[in-house]
Amino acid sequence: MELGTGLFALLGIGALFFLTTQTTGSDDFNVDDTFEVTARFENVGSLKPRAPVSMSGVTIGRVTDIRFDSQSLEAVVTFVIDSRYDEIPDDSDASILTAGLLGSQYVGLTAGGSPLSLEDGSEILFTQSAIVLENIIGKFLIGGTSGDETESEE
Repeated sequence: MELGTGLFALLGIGALFFLTTQTTGSDDFNVDDTFEVTARFENVGSLKPRAPVSMSGVTIGRVTDIRFDSQSLEAVVTFVIDSRYDEIPDDSDASILTAGLLGSQYVGLTAGGSPLSLEDGSEILFTQSAIVLENIIGKFLIGGTSGDETESEE
């Protein structure tokens, strides 16, 4: 009985170790030839360095740095993109998206229509900040009505 319990506990610990190694530190983006791009956001939510940068569901880069610009009062996100994807239009937009309902956040790019392409040192001007779930829940609980509704009733 004790041997069976010990074996069961050992298998459980082994399974947890396996799951940990499979879900954390997985780096499916590992290239040497990249170019650096920045984007400014009002709110980055819980975006972290090493978060994926994807376009059409394909990981094309990684976030390398997130810092606060005290002049513009915005977060500046720096990321690298694989050089194979050097024809992304320079008027593309960047959004901070969430993988699943409560998953980790990542940067999603949507292609623009410009004939010019992003290059090393480019800045994406069209951005959409993270949607913070706590803010949405707070507005819902408080019953956040906008001033437009009261004006239309008068």
